Amino acid sequence: MDSTLNYGIFSLLPLVISLGTAFVTRNAIFALLAGCIVGVLMTGFATFGWLFNPVYIFSDLLQNALNGDFIWVSLIVIFIGILFELFKASGVITKFADVVSRSCHTPRQVKTTTWALGFVVVDDYFSPLMVGPIMRPLSDKALVSREKLAYLLDSTTASVCVLIPFMSWGAYLAGLIAAEGGPVAGLEQAISVFANAILYNFYPMLALLLALLVSLEVMPDIALMRRAEQRSSIEGKVLRDGAVPMVSDEGSDLFAQQRDGASLLIDLLVPICIVFGTVLISYFVFGNMKIAEAFMLAVFYLSISLYWQQVIPNLNALIDVGMRGIKSVMPAIVLMGLAYAINDLTRDLQAADYILQTFSSLMTPALFVAATFLVTSLISFSTGTSWGAYALMIPFVLPIAYSFSGDVATDPLVYKAIAAVVGGGIFGDHSSPVSDTSVLSSVGAGSDHMDHVITQLPYALIAGVLTLAIYLVI
Repeated sequence: MDSTLNYGIFSLLPLVISLGTAFVTRNAIFALLAGCIVGVLMTGFATFGWLFNPVYIFSDLLQNALNGDFIWVSLIVIFIGILFELFKASGVITKFADVVSRSCHTPRQVKTTTWALGFVVVDDYFSPLMVGPIMRPLSDKALVSREKLAYLLDSTTASVCVLIPFMSWGAYLAGLIAAEGGPVAGLEQAISVFANAILYNFYPMLALLLALLVSLEVMPDIALMRRAEQRSSIEGKVLRDGAVPMVSDEGSDLFAQQRDGASLLIDLLVPICIVFGTVLISYFVFGNMKIAEAFMLAVFYLSISLYWQQVIPNLNALIDVGMRGIKSVMPAIVLMGLAYAINDLTRDLQAADYILQTFSSLMTPALFVAATFLVTSLISFSTGTSWGAYALMIPFVLPIAYSFSGDVATDPLVYKAIAAVVGGGIFGDHSSPVSDTSVLSSVGAGSDHMDHVITQLPYALIAGVLTLAIYLVI
């Protein structure tokens, strides 16, 4: 596409359309698609006049945008999906649930174990659907309210994911950073930039700390959570009268396949060690983290192991497991592809240049970071997806951050800006009734969804306000 286009303020139109559509429809994929269509029409008209084929231009856009970086990130996400499907097929999840149930009896033990399991099952979708059904019978027996269980599940899903750079969240965000270009030369440097930004990612750290203090009963229950806990402990009602618990069949298949021979060592610990070991060894030996290769090795190992044990009887069954895993992550891949495409469009339209010329002189670095956190929170709250908010905000935020840093990617301000985007997305997720992870936490806990949202909101606001204050003073 023509790189000399200059639309001035109208260069922001694809992003503005995406943001506006996201607010109205609360659908990030449709919003990004709408922005891409507008961008295609603008570039087509500017390049070819009225006589242009928008289908051809859109096809050309996707071919240029969905490059090797996109394929790399997609591979990571796909193999994570397949690995979790293999875990389900092995029956090791049921085995793990049995082991956990033997050591949890008091409310404090149940809550603390729920919090800790968020660091064991590191996936925003898989974690609440696995940990919730494991802990729900124990929490009911200990008279912990379903609202409290849902809060602990929600606080330890995405918050943990964004603090580990070599999981799917890190790969996705590194892909967005690399796609924006600037002083970041490729994915390896983008991963390094994202990893360094974790030190400034205060919101998920504070959210995890608050959840731990609540679990240990150091921090008292507040607002409507106190009422829920009093109802549960005094009246013995883990759900309020009239509540509609979100217990569905989604996630129930996690425990459908029970197997006496399931081994926590062979079927769970070894694949996890393969992932972490490959990533760490490759980083110290080769200087970069082989994330995709790590999950490929884990999938390869577990596939052979389950086939050898006759858990998966034939190749057709193995392919079925793999296809279910791929299907489970397709929405994330589509979202990521559209994000790459709209990044290409905004670059062609020189939206970054316009943003820099207009806004750079109006902000101090501290105000810029705080505003980034707030705006990303609002987008994530309205759309219900932090990944969508990241795709919409990274093209806005990074050019301004680079202008403040003198086009240096390793400047602390760049790290703070990226952290503000990441933390703002999680804060919006924790506060939104349409957040996919909040819905899954309600499903996993068997809680009324709106009861979960309104009881969690005060804790999210505490962490959010503290994060905003920190960004204003550092």
